[in-house]
Amino acid sequence: MSAREEILDRIRAALSDQPAVPPVPRNYRQTTGLDAQALVELLVDRLVDYKANVFVEEPDGVSGRIGELLAGAGRFVIPPGLPVGWLAFDAEPARAVVDHPDHPLTVGELDAMDAVLTCSAVAVAETGTIVLDGSADQGRRAISLVPDHHICVVPVKSIVGILPEALQRLDGTRPLTLISGPSATSDIELERVEGVHGPRRLDVIIAV
Repeated sequence: MSAREEILDRIRAALSDQPAVPPVPRNYRQTTGLDAQALVELLVDRLVDYKANVFVEEPDGVSGRIGELLAGAGRFVIPPGLPVGWLAFDAEPARAVVDHPDHPLTVGELDAMDAVLTCSAVAVAETGTIVLDGSADQGRRAISLVPDHHICVVPVKSIVGILPEALQRLDGTRPLTLISGPSATSDIELERVEGVHGPRRLDVIIAV
């Protein structure tokens, strides 16, 4: 018998009498009760505090804003399910490189990209956190972590007040990426260093 099998046998033996599981107390806050406008204002405040660039746009202004943010950039990576209309600004479609599941870009290829453009699954206003879950309009985790510039579109309907609300909308079995501003860390002297664990620049477009 291997060590693994022995450990599992002990666990099965300990649970053989099926002890009752006590109820989990859930007396914490589960909503803020804020309306959509208040949620947007709170999210913008938190993101700006995290040194992200934030733009609030009507749906028909999203493409133009993306074009402005990508002005001067060369090639950028997009997930396979990104809304086609968001790229209407681009007269050179070859700039947008799709990271397709059947032939994903290598780390070297991703590192050579000037930017990445994704949507998002949920945004938590109180913590200024944007969550990506690997859906077709967001792509795999690597594409949002390797390029130095991340442009992320946040639909207003995806904004919630606090984390318990976000968890109700998310599937915990999916590859979740939580983003709170550009990647940053501090050394022992408390000197802020950006771009260590992900994009150095984060532009957030809130589509209202």
